[in-house]
Amino acid sequence: MERPKQLIGVIDEPGPARDALAETIARDGLAVVAVADSEALPPEVALAVAHVRAVPAADWPALCESLPTLVVSDSRDAPDLLSAVDAGLVDYIVEPRRHGQLLRRMIRKAIRLHDLEEARRRDKLRLEELNETLETHLAMLRLDQQAGGQIQRKLLPPRPQSLGGVTCDYWFAPYLYLSGDFLDFHLLDERYLLFYFADVSGHGASSAFVTVLLKYLANRWQTEWDGAHPEALPARWLADLNKELLETGIGKHAILFVGIIDLERRYLHYSLGAQLPMPLLVVDGKVTSLAGEGMPVGLFPGADYPTLGCSLPERFHLWLCSDGVLECLPGDTLDSRLMELERQVQASATLADLKGQIGLDLAPGDETLPDDLTIMMLSGFGHADS
Repeated sequence: MERPKQLIGVIDEPGPARDALAETIARDGLAVVAVADSEALPPEVALAVAHVRAVPAADWPALCESLPTLVVSDSRDAPDLLSAVDAGLVDYIVEPRRHGQLLRRMIRKAIRLHDLEEARRRDKLRLEELNETLETHLAMLRLDQQAGGQIQRKLLPPRPQSLGGVTCDYWFAPYLYLSGDFLDFHLLDERYLLFYFADVSGHGASSAFVTVLLKYLANRWQTEWDGAHPEALPARWLADLNKELLETGIGKHAILFVGIIDLERRYLHYSLGAQLPMPLLVVDGKVTSLAGEGMPVGLFPGADYPTLGCSLPERFHLWLCSDGVLECLPGDTLDSRLMELERQVQASATLADLKGQIGLDLAPGDETLPDDLTIMMLSGFGHADS
């Protein structure tokens, strides 16, 4: 389809000189309309070629604002030419009929530059609108995330608590507003204390949704438990959660530790799925990693999880940390950071001690947080009031 001709308005006093100028411009296929003053130009004009003798000095600024304009003059010394330049019209040509080819090129160049400027202006306005919309959406998302973070914190247990002679405490700091870390502890009955510690892959809303699912399933499974075989409960929970996560198809997995403390026997039944760092048991100043290993929860169909256990002495501290804590420790390798964590745990009698030694006296949402950070400590039985 042939493009329509662009209309050029020639502003000059009527007569042979104006007709000759219009004819010179029209030689390259440009459409031309000749008028005596700028107010007579039709609205579809793309550019004005204005002779200095036809435009009063006071009219140049308005013409410059309304249209891209090229100024022509028969003499470089014409006083009206200076008035046009003072108004901001710096594109001019002297003796335009003698330089017809240059005139036509300047016209096309001026139109092209004007079109580019208009496109840039439209893009700028569009970007400003998009940025305003984006800022609005980000503010709404931020409010949603903050509300979600408050709800997630409401799902956490009160702290600290003393349950059956075992003191349970924790520190919970999301990377932003929502966390992929989660934990819980409470009495199943007078004899058994349940606790679990989860670190879902990633952080943010999608990981936090998995922790809500974990809380719901844990509550449901507790009501379904008949009180028999507590040693088998942690491994069964991990297997059931593994199936549930795979069936959701959300692409999330978790490392998880589930423990049940038999308060009468002072014995810990537990199972774990790819826990890192491993839970650390401190007895008489000696640090020991709990034994066992298991597959991540939510990655492999039909995964089996170990049934494990160990005796608990009269006085002990059991520490569980999310892997984000390792990023706060010195060391170039994973092994060196794990060793540093053991050293810090050994020197800590309280949760506040460990936070202070690692340098975790940070507020949730602090920009210096490298990841979701969570620490849980259980102490008993002689440490119940520590």
